[in-house]
Amino acid sequence: SVILAAASASLGAAAAYRPHTDQAKTQVVVTSPVQQAAQHARAEAAAAQGDLAIPAAVQSASEKLVMNKLLAEHRCLSEVMYYEARGEGLAGEKAVAEVVFHRMRTGNYGQSICAVVYEGANKPGCQFSFACNGDLAHRKMPKSWMRAQILPARILTGEERMNDQTGGATSFHAVSVQPDWANSLERTVQIGNHIFYKHPPRSRSM
Repeated sequence: SVILAAASASLGAAAAYRPHTDQAKTQVVVTSPVQQAAQHARAEAAAAQGDLAIPAAVQSASEKLVMNKLLAEHRCLSEVMYYEARGEGLAGEKAVAEVVFHRMRTGNYGQSICAVVYEGANKPGCQFSFACNGDLAHRKMPKSWMRAQILPARILTGEERMNDQTGGATSFHAVSVQPDWANSLERTVQIGNHIFYKHPPRSRSM
């Protein structure tokens, strides 16, 4: 499975359930912090750019720590999918997510989603171009950003399965460019406007 250990670690301590009573309906609704995060991802109203917040039902310090980590991981995955695959459809967005997970699984790029996504940020040659080309300085399109958060939430909660459609890819580029590093990698597949590659054994060049 491409849904990896680091995400599971972030989710693990969040499995404790808290009851919430809807007095108007005299009905008890049981939700976990993970489910609450997914619900917030689907909510229409959030702050200026639709960012998620810690659910009010999360009260203890340990729960808040877990939720902060989970929401940070969710945001990083949302951002890489928003900037790198916005407009590429479900297959294209999931393909970019797979690259992040494949990189994390190798252990060579970082031990968390955020570490992988922002490796080399603010430096020339960052791993994902949006992290160092100035895109982050521009305001996100609110509706597109809200939509971009839903699929990552579904992935992190296991509602959306990953099927390795990229063939183990750890890199990709748009069809409109031909970076030098592509010659040292093995091409796996083209999905939409992106071509995906994996590293030959014992190689980690990009």
